[in-house]
Amino acid sequence: MTHQPDELFSAVDSLLAAVDGGTVLPAPAERVRLREAAGLTQAAIAQALGVRVLSITAWEAGRAEPKGERLEAYRRLLEGLAHRYPTPAPPLEAEPKSPLQTSFAQAAPTHSGPGDTRPQTVPVTTKPGAVPRSGRAARPASTKAPSSRRLTARTAGPASVEAADDPRFANGPIAVIDIDDDGQMLAYCVGGVVLDVPAKSIPSLVEWTLTQAQLGQPKLSGPGKPADPLLVLTEAALERYGLPVALTDEERLAGRLPEAHKVIKQLARAEWKLTKRGLGPWARIYRPAQDSERSCVQLCIPSWQALDTRHWGQADRLPPAELAQLLGTYATRVMTPRGSTAVTGLELMTALHPPTRASAPDADGKRHSEHNPGSLGKDPVECAPCEAPDGHPVLKDLPRFHVRGPGEKLFEEAYDWARPLTDAECMKRHLVGIDVNMAFAAGANGLTVGLGAPTHVTQPVFDPKLPGSWLVDLSHADLSRVKVGKDKWADLEASLLPSPFTPKGEHPTGPAWYATPTVAYAVELGYDVAPIEAYVRYDNGRYLDAWYNRLRDAYLATMADLGVPADVPPEEFLAAMDGYRQRDPHLTIVVSAIKATVKGGLGKLRERPRGEGWKPGQPWRALARPTWRPDIRAAVIARTRTNMHRKIVKHAAFTGQYPVAILSDCAVYAADGESPLNFLPYREGKPLPGGFKLGVNPGLVKHEGTQSVLWGEGIREQFDAPELNLARYIKDGTVTDADSGE
Repeated sequence: MTHQPDELFSAVDSLLAAVDGGTVLPAPAERVRLREAAGLTQAAIAQALGVRVLSITAWEAGRAEPKGERLEAYRRLLEGLAHRYPTPAPPLEAEPKSPLQTSFAQAAPTHSGPGDTRPQTVPVTTKPGAVPRSGRAARPASTKAPSSRRLTARTAGPASVEAADDPRFANGPIAVIDIDDDGQMLAYCVGGVVLDVPAKSIPSLVEWTLTQAQLGQPKLSGPGKPADPLLVLTEAALERYGLPVALTDEERLAGRLPEAHKVIKQLARAEWKLTKRGLGPWARIYRPAQDSERSCVQLCIPSWQALDTRHWGQADRLPPAELAQLLGTYATRVMTPRGSTAVTGLELMTALHPPTRASAPDADGKRHSEHNPGSLGKDPVECAPCEAPDGHPVLKDLPRFHVRGPGEKLFEEAYDWARPLTDAECMKRHLVGIDVNMAFAAGANGLTVGLGAPTHVTQPVFDPKLPGSWLVDLSHADLSRVKVGKDKWADLEASLLPSPFTPKGEHPTGPAWYATPTVAYAVELGYDVAPIEAYVRYDNGRYLDAWYNRLRDAYLATMADLGVPADVPPEEFLAAMDGYRQRDPHLTIVVSAIKATVKGGLGKLRERPRGEGWKPGQPWRALARPTWRPDIRAAVIARTRTNMHRKIVKHAAFTGQYPVAILSDCAVYAADGESPLNFLPYREGKPLPGGFKLGVNPGLVKHEGTQSVLWGEGIREQFDAPELNLARYIKDGTVTDADSGE
């Protein structure tokens, strides 16, 4: 049989396609190499292909593959890059290697593959007989390279990839300063980079950081500024630089070293300044800005309890290289820490929406600073009296022991509600807890909040799009019949439901102050509302959207690295979540810190006085911030609580099942089996519309824990508390006397 050339080629192409299974892409590791060789960021490729950055991360990790037109476009990009940046030939065996090259070659096997952001230590050759200090990673041998020389081995993943995008910050956002066994001061950076540190004092360390270390992070928004470099000082570094390894009780309470300390005097002589927080666990050392350029370095001192164990676990005990990678991953995905996770959460809001921007050139061609639209501005605004916490200066004329009720005080808080089990629920075998992922972040997503000062109005017409605080009587609301859709109503057992209007789930008894999301939900349920008065904010916007997006992406990327992908069937999701914390303890710490950044940042919006010698009626330090906004915090909490109630109502209307306890973002149901799938309605893999859905995305739910019904009834009887909130203990079942004081 004779074939024409075109037919032969087509036949061969068909065979290749059959073997290949379609369009072939390079191996995941090669995709990363090609992008890095071209100096392209994941964000740039994502924008060009019209996908999210998380998709590029998944493609480079081999967890997912593009499809359709994007598959062909991505293949074409990689093919073009391969022509421009071919795989480098291996070096000749006879070529002599320097100690630095030897270290790099040894580091290469630790490169765990695309998407692996687990901390990696650069292996090195130590001197014969040298023994590393207990609990510390192996240190480079005494190859005292000049400060500009560094190990360039990098682990795959965002902590090392994005750091190199800006040559000013080639070594990433942070460095852990430590001493090797030969007495050499070293800076451990993200991705296995290690720098020699010539500085002999804190002032010279600051100078070196700003002039040679190439540390920092690009700005997060157009009008913003790059993040200042962060130095983490180990105990050995503290001793070398004349700082105490631990603070005294007096210093710990003050949160800083005394002004007379020799290191503070050294900084003053070198014309460096400290912020008002002084030289404490988190310190900022700076010189006043000149020509809009600032000179500032941050210090983090773990042994002074800078890293709260509630959020950072045992990170302070990690070897320097691992601590650098862990903090670098957080910094790259969220931002360079500015203090506690709460402080960082608040600072992230400002970094994404700076208060000012450069104006257009005037007649003389000069630019000036002007208000940045969509930001909170640079000046604080007064809160409404109902929004002020007790002791606020706006309430100074109230009688000394006056207790404000709901008609005087806005009290939007998360749920803390429970009820006795019904007879039918007691016949069930298990109590199953489900927890909303990143619930408060989801509550902030798409929420319109006030940007400026409130305006007082009387007898207003309620507008669900207008943020503010409203005095409304919702005592007529009857949960036995509620609206669950357009022209669709449901009859419910009101006694088995918490009220959506109060944190304890009690029914309102008269007029009370509510944030806009709460009143809007009352309207959604079908109730008439007639506000008596309100404090509304006509200057408003979706201020928290960028904040939510940043934290959502950080959370999803880290959970994906832990083997929990998004958008998978519920059974696969539950299986992926089972034991995910043990897969990489370091990344688990990053997840914990991201969650704490959300809750802590929102909490800082209504920060109370702490250790300032404060008396009721006097201002406290936080009030001077434009980000002291109790109304924004109240709106987010109100929306989070009503989001939970909406799902509970949808679930009850469809299944006849009601929660027995709710604590913030956790709800507990009685069920016949141990899994959430034993009571969550799924049909052909699809959840109840508007109800609870299993998944990793913010707003979806995960399995929090399962205990027996006998356990629940037993601890309630033990503590003689028939309405003890079982959601508080559902995770591991442990209850102590201290825990039960409700």
